Amino acid sequence: MTTPRSSSRPTCPARPSGPAGPTRPASPARLLAAALAAGTLFATAACSDGGGDSASSSTGVAAKPVAGRATTASPTKPVIKPLTKAGAQTALITEGDLEDDWTQVKTAASWQDKLLIGKVDAAQFLTAKTQAPADCQRLLDGLYDDDLLGRPSGASALTGFTEGDSRLLYQVGAYQRATLDKSLDWMDSLPTTCDQFNAVAPDGSTRTVQVIENSLPKVGDARQGLTVTVQGASGGSSVTLTLDVAAVRVGDDAITVTNGGLDGADHDSTKDAVSQGTTRLKDVREGRTPAPEPSEFD
Repeated sequence: MTTPRSSSRPTCPARPSGPAGPTRPASPARLLAAALAAGTLFATAACSDGGGDSASSSTGVAAKPVAGRATTASPTKPVIKPLTKAGAQTALITEGDLEDDWTQVKTAASWQDKLLIGKVDAAQFLTAKTQAPADCQRLLDGLYDDDLLGRPSGASALTGFTEGDSRLLYQVGAYQRATLDKSLDWMDSLPTTCDQFNAVAPDGSTRTVQVIENSLPKVGDARQGLTVTVQGASGGSSVTLTLDVAAVRVGDDAITVTNGGLDGADHDSTKDAVSQGTTRLKDVREGRTPAPEPSEFD
């Protein structure tokens, strides 16, 4: 005798039968009809287990609700706007971006220090440095003409600040990316090719120029900092002009800072100008209005 298999399916109550009567042998037709009816009842019972899911009823595993998918919105990439004349003006730093007692002036476009005028003495360079005289001359001329990175190809603006005998010149301009990268590479080479050289002044006197690297805050897409000293005679006295020179590329635009004087260069002010100026330029490029005061000075 075969033992009935257990089933997890619910047992449905039996249908009430009619009154008992005399038993008669079932005909083949009746047997077939009974089998079909039993199959129908079995299927109905399997699909009507307490109104549950048919899939879960047939497998015996409770259905789990589908977890909602967590969607994280990707950050919107800012649209970079070409630098306009008005944008360049807005990107200029103000007195509030510099610590100490700097005063903004309107005469910066006419600043030109005569100690930077001189012709590089090429005879002092070794044969292996045949390019060095041209690179060093470009440095002096670029500092005097305030175009160390070359002439901007687009909009530009400049401003200046004074503190005692020191001057800080700040410029913003649109350039060609390739030109900017070449200029920054050239600046990077100067502490080696032009570490120390002589320049002959218009009056025939000799000026000694030294160039060292100056570290800058890690801002912008690329940057280069230098400190340049020029020793010579002015008004019959021996003087030393010290200048911090900094350039930062932001996309196709750049800022340049020249800061110093006969009393030396305030490196902290150079770093302030670079940090705050880069932030302002990025804001302008992305269509935002720069904050009126830097938060780090609060």
